[in-house]
Amino acid sequence: MLSDGAQVLQPRAYDGDLGLGFKSQFAIVNGVKLHFVEGGEGQRTVVLIPGWPQTWYAWRKIMPDVANTYHVVAVDIRGMGESSRPESGYDTETLANDISALMDKLGISRYSVVGHDIGMWIAYSLAAKHGAQIDKLVVSEAFIPGVSPTPPMLQPPEKNAGLTQFMFNQLRDLPEFLVAGREASYLRWNVEHRAYWPDRVAVDEYIRAYSVPGAMRAGFEYYRAIPLTMHQNQELKKRKLIMPVLAIGAAFASGETTVATMKSVSDNVKSKIVAQCGHYIPEECPGEFLNELMPFLAE
Repeated sequence: MLSDGAQVLQPRAYDGDLGLGFKSQFAIVNGVKLHFVEGGEGQRTVVLIPGWPQTWYAWRKIMPDVANTYHVVAVDIRGMGESSRPESGYDTETLANDISALMDKLGISRYSVVGHDIGMWIAYSLAAKHGAQIDKLVVSEAFIPGVSPTPPMLQPPEKNAGLTQFMFNQLRDLPEFLVAGREASYLRWNVEHRAYWPDRVAVDEYIRAYSVPGAMRAGFEYYRAIPLTMHQNQELKKRKLIMPVLAIGAAFASGETTVATMKSVSDNVKSKIVAQCGHYIPEECPGEFLNELMPFLAE
């Protein structure tokens, strides 16, 4: 089910092994050019929203299986991957509105949404603000600013390693100055300190994507928008979510924090903690992720 009115690209080399008619495409929504990879011929749609520092490619290991049953749309949110990088609009309400507008443009009125890391932030905002559109919500590996308790800053270094981006990335200008020309080192450090199986994460692809001029700045903007995101979520959490929720955490990462966060905003949560897995569950442990995802979507 390919979109109407979207610009079709020639598939990149890393698209080719997905099969099932997956194509890279663009659509203009809210004045922003969004890139997405679309495939599968199912009647029901599943939207995949990646985290930072990743791109749509974070979903490559699960997309073929999901597309055997569903129409799949894996999105590069504004500022990410092949999407444009505007100066503003990196709060999760704006990012969620982009996804909603993209689905409207594709003529899709109802869909399930799967979000990982900051994709979980966006998926929550989308479900809370546009709940009538969302069949099911699946989230993995994050706490949500303004919903979850704020993690303590003064704790052992091994615990803070997975949270450094929240402090560092929010700073104005300094991250760009320090990371310029060192993108590979910075991104590898992030992956190695958050993954249990770092060799299963496509860090070379993310280095390619984030070494493009302006890409790191855009990535930092998600974190600089956290104060606005928190304000938005403090209002959204006053109302419980109306759709079924699946929360997946990793034993060697956020774990129960992901589950507790969703139970605070929903009375209909299924959960799973994946053993022997780090933060990047769809890449590190795709089989376990699919074992939870597919039955939940089919219910």
